[in-house]
Amino acid sequence: MDLSFSEEQQLLRDSAERFVDQNCGTEYLRGLRDTEDGFSRDHWKTMAELGWLALPFAEDNGGLDGTPVDTLVLMEAFGRGLVVEPYLPTVILGGGVLQAAGSAAQIESMVEPIIEGNLLLAVGYAEPQARFDLFDVATTAAKDGDGYVLNGHKAVVIHGATADKIIISARTSGNRRDKDGISLFIVDSDASGLDKRPYPTVDGSRAAEIMLDNVKVGADALIGTEGQGLAPLEKAVDHAIAALCAEAVGAMKVLLDTTVEYTKTREQFGQPISRFQVLRHRMADMMMEYEQAKSMALVAALKVDSDDAEERRKAISGAKVQIGKSGKFVGQQAVQLHGGMGMTDELSVGHYFKRLTMIDVLFGNVDHHLKQFSAAA
Repeated sequence: MDLSFSEEQQLLRDSAERFVDQNCGTEYLRGLRDTEDGFSRDHWKTMAELGWLALPFAEDNGGLDGTPVDTLVLMEAFGRGLVVEPYLPTVILGGGVLQAAGSAAQIESMVEPIIEGNLLLAVGYAEPQARFDLFDVATTAAKDGDGYVLNGHKAVVIHGATADKIIISARTSGNRRDKDGISLFIVDSDASGLDKRPYPTVDGSRAAEIMLDNVKVGADALIGTEGQGLAPLEKAVDHAIAALCAEAVGAMKVLLDTTVEYTKTREQFGQPISRFQVLRHRMADMMMEYEQAKSMALVAALKVDSDDAEERRKAISGAKVQIGKSGKFVGQQAVQLHGGMGMTDELSVGHYFKRLTMIDVLFGNVDHHLKQFSAAA
């Protein structure tokens, strides 16, 4: 099997890395922390002009019909630059739900604005009591004439405060932990009864609690078939996990390279600490963890579109487990080998470690995905 990138993927990687090198990184992240949005809308427009927002969408919908491996190439570069623009919630997660279950009218009205950079999406899939189970949904959607009335609480909605529309999972039938009876709805962010409570996350990104108090939506807000929303949501989340794994690989590579370079310049006992065998062993272990994570991220990208649900689940959960373990190890070693300044705000190492920590818990941590992997085996 030829696992090398195609010429188009090489060009995409070069373009993304050039953009990241010129525009992103720790200084860029610090400058965005006190802004209202938490990301650069100018960068978002540039991404639209470069065609990145069109990458995973079908050609029939105005997209580039890119593969998950194309997304991997782009997200790995984003991981190198600590990119905080809402690519994951808007294009991968929200766009993935639309492509999996959206009606022709919904796709026609929303995909083009997404591709042009004029529409931001967020997905409210998590709830305070649910831990990482997508099917644990207490938010309700009751019939109201031709439409629905939504009530509930969605937690840690990534970029929920800046989204123009939010896709909400709500229960139209069944008990709280039933896998059937979950429906997906498109809700305007300024809808009456919708309250957004934004906050910064540990990695410098933004999230929000979304409170729904008798929020009314029309029948055209329903995505797909009523009560059958879990499957398209799971599919979109699997694509998001594969993308996150690639981003984590990019972040780990920066930590590895930064640490190796630092040990070549930091002197102790009259010589660079890179000459100490015990530290060489630790950096070798960092390299092995990085390579394992890189391989598993590629497996996830190759298997995420599999028609075999068990095969997809094993690949995605296996990759998420490896990414969580490797990210923690590489991050901890990088911080420790930099000494006390490893966690200071001035040094980039701590920022990358925080992002890896956030990636570990998004869509399920190591323990959760170990159980998922075992169940699929």
